[in-house]
Amino acid sequence: MHPFAGGDGLYLGLISGTSCDGIDVALVSFEPLRVHHAQTFSYPEPCRDLVLALGQGQKDVNVDALGELDVALGAAFADAALKLLDQAGISAHQITALGSHGQTVRHRPNLAHPFSLQIGCPHVIAERTGIQVVADFRRRDVAAGGQGAPLVPAFHAALFPKDCVVLNLGGIANVTVLSKPVLGFDTGPANCLLDAHAFAAFGLAQDAGGQIALRGQMNRALLNRLVADPYFAAEPPKSTGREY
Repeated sequence: MHPFAGGDGLYLGLISGTSCDGIDVALVSFEPLRVHHAQTFSYPEPCRDLVLALGQGQKDVNVDALGELDVALGAAFADAALKLLDQAGISAHQITALGSHGQTVRHRPNLAHPFSLQIGCPHVIAERTGIQVVADFRRRDVAAGGQGAPLVPAFHAALFPKDCVVLNLGGIANVTVLSKPVLGFDTGPANCLLDAHAFAAFGLAQDAGGQIALRGQMNRALLNRLVADPYFAAEPPKSTGREY
């Protein structure tokens, strides 16, 4: 057995969040939980530009283009997984399973026929890596009447003590309240707005380390306008996305 292996084997996790700023890969084992290796790999720029445009409702694509993007992202996810395994000195056959969240391109949980759409073809990932792939997590939750996001409260409940709150500041911010029952929902936008402003005003992909923000002052009128959005007053369960 490889020294990295836990009691129930090794697993890979793949995700690219709403910020679309990279492909996160983690090599983990459980019982006890241990992160052995993790890294973020650069997102292919042509794919990133199209995903951002799609997510913000700025571009419509035909079915052929969406299908090609799905496969291209699957290949990018697979390449990232294989790079991490190479760095860790682990072969693909030592991995029990790979979980891939995919890239969200549209999240509409409040339509008459609600849906949440992630791409990054899991079949391409399976073929390229030779690893058993588990994917498409959100749509079953939506089909069951859920919001499809976030999916981490059950994990937080297993990992952290009760009577605490876990806040995640991704592209979209979400919170887990570890009470009885456990409550989880999106609180609103986070890095997606910050990144968009950094690009529009300064031509940067992000405000690294918050250095630009540190030089500024609060715009109270803008803040008041933002927090007056009806989303913040809505009761959970609720979720939101880049398109909103």
